[in-house]
Amino acid sequence: MPGSLDHEEQDVKTFASWGVDYLKYDNCNDAGRSVNERYTRMSNAMKKYGQNIFFSLCEWGNENPATWARGMGGNSWRTTGDIADNWGSMTSRADQNDKWASYAGPGGWNDPDMLEVGNGGMSEAEYRSHFSIWALAKAPLLIGCDVRSMSPQTKTIISNQEVIAVNQDSLGVQGKKVQSDGGLEVWAGPLSGNRKAVVLWNRQGYQATITAHWSNVGLPGSASVTARDLWAVSLLSSELSAHP
Repeated sequence: MPGSLDHEEQDVKTFASWGVDYLKYDNCNDAGRSVNERYTRMSNAMKKYGQNIFFSLCEWGNENPATWARGMGGNSWRTTGDIADNWGSMTSRADQNDKWASYAGPGGWNDPDMLEVGNGGMSEAEYRSHFSIWALAKAPLLIGCDVRSMSPQTKTIISNQEVIAVNQDSLGVQGKKVQSDGGLEVWAGPLSGNRKAVVLWNRQGYQATITAHWSNVGLPGSASVTARDLWAVSLLSSELSAHP
């Protein structure tokens, strides 16, 4: 079934009357219509009747929506195919999303797909990495597990207020990969209040030391900083747990 195709205004008015505040509009069953035609029609309907509805576009990044979705009123747009609950899928989605960082900003965000935290396919350390990178990327933090049966560890990860604050920072700049050395990576981005968010990401299968160079994270070489580990609520550690 083509869903809202040719019924865009009718459906948006109905959604608004129900108090719906989030619409994810997939490009499934497009009846041979172009992406431009389909999303233009829904965009026009949203502008007329869905001003209070968050508009999430999903055509899986096939036609580079980061370059045009904001112009159609999109509040987020998928930059990747569907994520799966495993390390390889999660890391590849992070990398694909990263190249579109410059297109994100207040009102419009890159979306590398929902969170897999708590679904059981990765370790606790890997899920922390997953949540950290999505938060730094200002990606929508859509919980993909069953919250009714989630473990205490999962709840701790997805409710970390300091990591969530990075995602919700008012400056709205997507952090990105700034340093890479054989799977030992530094991702960073600016925050409001002259602050920086930095993720030291060990993508190798062994414990390692990662050194973040000030110039790569946007700091002068002589800078003196106060560093806070948002997971341990303590000084940053140079030793990061390897993923299994």
